Amino acid sequence: MLKKIVLVVLAILLCSPFGLSVFAETESLHGDPIIERAKILEVNQLEEESGLEFFEQRLIVKLEILSGDYKGMQIETIHGITGNVGYDIMVEPGNKVLVTLENNDGQLEVHISEYLRDSYIKLVFGLFVALLVIVGGFKGLKTVLTLLLTVFLILKVLLPGILAGYSPILLAILVSIVITVVTILIVGGINRKSYGAIIGVLGSVIVAGLIAYVVGTKARLTGLSSEESMMLMYIPQAVKFNYSGLLFAGIIMGALGAVMDVGMSISSAIDEVRKVNQFLTTKELIISGMNVGRDIMGTMANTLILAYTGSAIPLLLLFTAYNEPYSRIVNLDIIATELIRTFAGSIGLVLCVPLTAIISGIFIGKSKVKEMNTNSEEIV
Repeated sequence: MLKKIVLVVLAILLCSPFGLSVFAETESLHGDPIIERAKILEVNQLEEESGLEFFEQRLIVKLEILSGDYKGMQIETIHGITGNVGYDIMVEPGNKVLVTLENNDGQLEVHISEYLRDSYIKLVFGLFVALLVIVGGFKGLKTVLTLLLTVFLILKVLLPGILAGYSPILLAILVSIVITVVTILIVGGINRKSYGAIIGVLGSVIVAGLIAYVVGTKARLTGLSSEESMMLMYIPQAVKFNYSGLLFAGIIMGALGAVMDVGMSISSAIDEVRKVNQFLTTKELIISGMNVGRDIMGTMANTLILAYTGSAIPLLLLFTAYNEPYSRIVNLDIIATELIRTFAGSIGLVLCVPLTAIISGIFIGKSKVKEMNTNSEEIV
């Protein structure tokens, strides 16, 4: 009954205007310029003029605004093509794009800023949700709910809290606790299996975070290894960030997903083994959990390493192409950061196996003893 109440309350919160505002589009901080959706109607090439060699090609683009106060308005704008495929936005009639609108002394200026991709993202997300519900049934629906809750906490608690000047590490730990507790209780139910998984997951994630903090501090990781971190220096809120704190908060949040998967899998396996054989001892339950955990650990550690490596393939290709020596590569801030992030997450994953197996084995074993005592009393 309590679980149903929790589900209903979360559903109401997430589906309310406050909850849905997580996914709502917002205007810029100062209200100017404005970003709106638009559809390309016509594209014509502009005759080249002297002194404009920066652009390889200039186009006259006629477009229709699809959102906001200017919805339905048709406007012509000049769109430049530089020849750099990484930055150029190639357009043709029928394309949908994002445009930036600026009111410059009563004259509305329009600039094409990006392709409109969110419709495809929504399509893939809808397919993901549909498959979760079809394959997982009611549990799949609960999974969707926990996913929405996670996004809600990140966008409405973690990020605003960091921008407000609170400790990113403390916020990451608090959000991780809430996400772990609520997710596991909703998906696994309010029982000893879930309690064991929660303790195992939180314990291993916190240890992984501490290891990353200590090693990262000794290695003098700056937290400024990415362009995005550098850009935070120039945001309008003028917040003095603890950049190393942001790095370690990211490590904690990044490790949580994989560790939570491992913890819940081990605890569920122990619970299923106990249901099949009621006469197993606590020690035998722990051994069963360890055996399952070892199998998961082997593949999940590779998953973390491959995930981080996959995102760094262009950078690794650059190092390979220029034959950079190993000593230089491994000591670069950006590489050292990713290595410590990967190994800290993997340490949390490995620690989760014995921790969850022991705690869940004890909890579920006690549940078995309690049930046997209750049955004996009923027989008497």
